[in-house]
Amino acid sequence: MDDKLITVTSPLLPSLDDFTAELKKIWESKWITNNGDYHKELEKELVAYLKVPFVSLFTNGTLPLLTALQALRITGEVITTPYSFVATTHSIWWNGCKPVFVDIDPATGNMDPNKIEAAITPRTTAIMPVHVYGKPCDTKAIQDIADKYGLKVIYDAAHAFGVEVDGEGILNAGDISTLSFHATKVYNTIEGGAMVMHDEKTKKRIDYLKNFGFAGETEVVGPGINSKMDEMRSAYGILNLRLVDAAIEARHQVAIRYREALRQVEGITFFDDMPGVRHNYSYFPIFVDAEKYGMTRDELYAKMKSRGILGRRYFYPLISEFSTYRGLESADPTNLPEAHKMADSVICLPMHHGLSDEDIQRVIDCIVE
Repeated sequence: MDDKLITVTSPLLPSLDDFTAELKKIWESKWITNNGDYHKELEKELVAYLKVPFVSLFTNGTLPLLTALQALRITGEVITTPYSFVATTHSIWWNGCKPVFVDIDPATGNMDPNKIEAAITPRTTAIMPVHVYGKPCDTKAIQDIADKYGLKVIYDAAHAFGVEVDGEGILNAGDISTLSFHATKVYNTIEGGAMVMHDEKTKKRIDYLKNFGFAGETEVVGPGINSKMDEMRSAYGILNLRLVDAAIEARHQVAIRYREALRQVEGITFFDDMPGVRHNYSYFPIFVDAEKYGMTRDELYAKMKSRGILGRRYFYPLISEFSTYRGLESADPTNLPEAHKMADSVICLPMHHGLSDEDIQRVIDCIVE
């Protein structure tokens, strides 16, 4: 095994000196949470960077999902995808709603709009799609269905930081979009997240809900939660925003190397860039056809691990396979053939701004051999 461990991801970190300088200011101000100056500044800068009208910061990426469902008063059934991180479906469950799984489009890994209508019942109130790996969903087709049936659309955009389609920020789609700023993401605030909304009234309501429902010193307007981002992470986020474009470009170069080297390997496939899309290269999934490649996905995964290369079977198993959800009618594997196929063949290769040429070559050699 090679000495150096190649991790699947690595956090984007601001300069420690720069961060320490900001911490000194925070210490002097003695204002460390509750909508301080850094919190306000980061929201403002994210609005500009993401090309969206309003942003509300959260302490992680799951709480905006929970709060979005609350804010839109979603009840009954929510149509979603089994091919995602568990937080997507957990947020529906925690709100007392029933998740209804539909299959994915194998060309993108995203929810297949052609499967949505058949899953709609009189109890359906919302659709929660995921921009998987940061690849944009077919937002127009999904919105057309939502409009036809009077449904809300909440996008789990945890992977889609900075992604644009024809120059327009993907986070403008639907009623609400949510982001994760977890350490593993393209852009991080250590832990953190955000919600994107379209109008000031919704922004105000969300800001109340994430602060226990307080609308003033003594007035509580709803059953809120405590999910505000603190000043330290807000300052860290402001510094990281200056670095994120260079990090995305570094990831882009890694993707180019992988694609050039793996395109001719029989039994290994991957996604190419979508036309008109500014990708953020948050992940680089490959799909292993065991028959053509001569090795199963799990065998390749184990071989990589034995050589100090940490891939990730992301997303495996499907959410619909977990004990909480497998009893749902929509979780039946016959209902989700494409999702199962993708989950059983995927490995996300190491993908981050810190990979050296040698690291990339080691990953490639391990797969090509």
